[in-house]
Amino acid sequence: MPDAVVIGAGPNGLVAANLLLDAGWSVTVLEEQPEPGGAVRHDRGVDPDFISDMFSSFYPLAAASPVLSALRLEEHGLRWGHAPSVLAHPLSEGRCAVLHRRTEDTAASLDSFAEGDGAAWHRLVELWRKLRPGVLGTLFTPFPPVKAMAKLALDLRASGGLRVARSLILPVRRMGEEEFRGEGGRLLLAGNALHADLAPESAGSGGFGWLMSMLGQTYGFPVPVGGSGELTGALVRRLLSRGGELRCGRRVERVVVRGGRAVGVRTADGQAVSARRAVLADVAVPALYEELVGPEYLPAQVLEDLRRFQWDFATFKVDWALDGPVPWRDERAAGAGTVHLADGMDELTRFAAQIAMRQVPDRPFALFGQMTTADASRSPEGTEAAWAYTHIPHDIRGDAGDEGISGKWGPDDQERMADRVERQVERFAPGFRSRIRARRVLAPPTLAALDANLCGGAINGGTTAMHQQLVFRPLPGTGRPETPVPGLYLASAGAHPGGGVHGACGANAARAVLRGHRTRGLAGAQRMLARRDRTGRRR
Repeated sequence: MPDAVVIGAGPNGLVAANLLLDAGWSVTVLEEQPEPGGAVRHDRGVDPDFISDMFSSFYPLAAASPVLSALRLEEHGLRWGHAPSVLAHPLSEGRCAVLHRRTEDTAASLDSFAEGDGAAWHRLVELWRKLRPGVLGTLFTPFPPVKAMAKLALDLRASGGLRVARSLILPVRRMGEEEFRGEGGRLLLAGNALHADLAPESAGSGGFGWLMSMLGQTYGFPVPVGGSGELTGALVRRLLSRGGELRCGRRVERVVVRGGRAVGVRTADGQAVSARRAVLADVAVPALYEELVGPEYLPAQVLEDLRRFQWDFATFKVDWALDGPVPWRDERAAGAGTVHLADGMDELTRFAAQIAMRQVPDRPFALFGQMTTADASRSPEGTEAAWAYTHIPHDIRGDAGDEGISGKWGPDDQERMADRVERQVERFAPGFRSRIRARRVLAPPTLAALDANLCGGAINGGTTAMHQQLVFRPLPGTGRPETPVPGLYLASAGAHPGGGVHGACGANAARAVLRGHRTRGLAGAQRMLARRDRTGRRR
């Protein structure tokens, strides 16, 4: 019987398992899919000569994460690659904003939009340098991150206090207008905010866009050399080297609760796997509480709050094998690993508004990845392994493009939507479609079938909006890995700090488990000493 059972071998589950092993625990990890990784996997399913990331690809949060750096995954085979530039946002009229890893180069790009915007970018970077320790500490430590928040509060006060705090909670459209005269800097912030489900007019989207931009400025948007699954491979190799057990193809259908405490799990094939000390769930929040635990073990308020749980946007993704590089109208986009495709701020707002109205956007904002540009091992020389994803509503009520996309995601829906994404690329890269050797469509149901945590194609474990962050994540009054069931811990992106490949959700769960065990052990020792003391006095 292992000390702990971890449900799910995504990055958070694997990080949690590794940390428990480091503490001397025995750990078994159970994964539903035939291979580990969750949304950090690659394959050769588009073309045998091309390595294609199936889900996530670029990892600025992993590069910034003290959790992952402490695991020393480079000792287990992980290597990082970078594109010549981090991110580009071209416009159809010929200008292009480019985020480089050298601040001076980014500033020069923004000055081409409006003189003085380079200096404005330098000011935002300087603010980041002052706030970075507190911001990262708040992100990557358990909630409430008292020490990190105290430092952040002091640094905020020294950097401008309430005025800076005001800027960071602004909608990204307003923040961009206040900081930049031209469109370049505004687009970098807004495009990065839409990596999550934050519209340009959403409160807090400015701070999120600034954070992602500064991560790119500082760490780049690195990729694992050889495919995203190499990050998973390093985590698995580390786990196995420390005696951990990984069982794939084992779907957990129930958390076993006995005496009011989680004591193990039952798999779909009827196998019981007991846990001596704890069960950790790298599982989507609704699935954990509504399917694996069940209402009989949950307070009525938790069940009511679950009804209000909000997913982030659904996702539609297309992978391509290209016979040549992308023929960008603006060559400055050619060196970027990530390219944002929307023709200006108003088009970003229009896109988000159509999603809010439950329409399939007619001009979808696309995040476009040039993987061979970032890692030459991904495809033969002179070719490009590429992908794009866009957001769509979960509950589709109409098609703003008037092509009858219904949201049922049968073959017709998938082909029409993939063609629409390709037309969006063509606006900025005429001739793109002529270079397609093969493509693969990953509609929301396909994403969910490949990773059950991506419910309906949501990739963030729940909305990034302010009403479901910090103490509100995943439900009001929580914010921590502990659940209403003793011995059961939430280790997925549904917990603080949320989505992204950084391992903090799993690490926070492992730390909570170890802290709870030490507390129970100390309480038991104190009770034993008290009994001995009473016995001694009676003698």
